[in-house]
Amino acid sequence: MVSVVQNVAIDCSDAYELAGFWSEVIGCPLHPSVRPGDPETQVTLPEGPALYFNQVPEPKTIKNRIHLCLRPTTSREEEVERLLNLGATLVADRREPDGAGWAVLADPEGNEFCVLRSESDRAAMSS
Repeated sequence: MVSVVQNVAIDCSDAYELAGFWSEVIGCPLHPSVRPGDPETQVTLPEGPALYFNQVPEPKTIKNRIHLCLRPTTSREEEVERLLNLGATLVADRREPDGAGWAVLADPEGNEFCVLRSESDRAAMSS
């Protein structure tokens, strides 16, 4: 007997707003029952666990102990720029001059996440 991951829970101060940001980031819709002001929302992924946003009274105060790592379908650089335009902020730049590495960003509530190299970025480095 094993357990199955149902969702990845993200505490936040505005569940609907943060879920909207992540819906744009990953291109997946909010759950159909979600309404503005809901204290709990989720973004439905086509495969795997849902992203579940739970409104909590306390603010984020330290670095996440768990975070999402994103592998874009476009280049890493294009995706970082797109996410910054959506409202993310650059926390740490771990990109290397040779193209290796990743960028650490934060969503509008300060939750860190990484943007990895895309498959095409990785292929270009190996040629």
